[in-house]
Amino acid sequence: MATELHIGIDAEKVVVSAGAIRVRAGRARRCRTGTVTESLPVPPSGRSRDVRVAFLARLTLPTLFTVAVLYAAGVPAWLLAGGAAGLLGLAWRRDARRSQKTIFAVPGDARVLRTAEERAAYQRAVGVSRRVRRTWPGLPGMIDPVLADRSLTHALDDLATLLVRRQELRRLRAGLSGVPQQAVPDDSPALAALDAQREHAERLWLETAEQANRILRSIDAAALAGETFLHEQRISDTARRAERALSRLTVGAPPAESAPELADRTAAVLAAYRELEKLG
Repeated sequence: MATELHIGIDAEKVVVSAGAIRVRAGRARRCRTGTVTESLPVPPSGRSRDVRVAFLARLTLPTLFTVAVLYAAGVPAWLLAGGAAGLLGLAWRRDARRSQKTIFAVPGDARVLRTAEERAAYQRAVGVSRRVRRTWPGLPGMIDPVLADRSLTHALDDLATLLVRRQELRRLRAGLSGVPQQAVPDDSPALAALDAQREHAERLWLETAEQANRILRSIDAAALAGETFLHEQRISDTARRAERALSRLTVGAPPAESAPELADRTAAVLAAYRELEKLG
């Protein structure tokens, strides 16, 4: 189990790693929540090469002027030349990087999702996990944030491993189904072996689907339970404020009914997090 999880999502893949994910091209913004760090692409600037060259030319003029002034003041020419070249080179590289589409590098220990179905499933799970984390400040005393964070990180880690397996199984199933069988006798041992491997692949496909869906359902349940509880709390608070206001405006009226009972929702929240912990 990874104690830290780093997730990088670019236009062509999802990278999941226990270590930091570097950018191979373009730029990324990083958001850390608990033990999960997400790296998301920063949209490219859209500046063409001609625009970047024109910018560098405009930057060169004041740089040369500054070099001339410093040279006249006695600064060594070699030092000025190196500094000017470094400044202009840095400006060019930074401007070029801003114009590139973000591509994440793949660490040696990373799980990489490239197929559209697995990428979509994992990105959805990451999005729901953000919703889960946003409910924690409103659930003091109900859950242990440290334990909940560990369980959620573990669930995302396991899901990445399962989806990589499904990605490989998807390719394998496609390859097995595409094997031509024309002119092969029905009682051929080769055909029987092929059918056995197809059945094996199909069993693994169904097993990994059930395991992945269990994780997805657990994350969904935790998000829904927490959000529902907080929503009902807001409704209850509104009802209490209205009760106090109306009691000041109403003389001799019977007391208002108490706020909605939230015990059942509390139990639902705790049950959802217990199910998430079982995944570990």
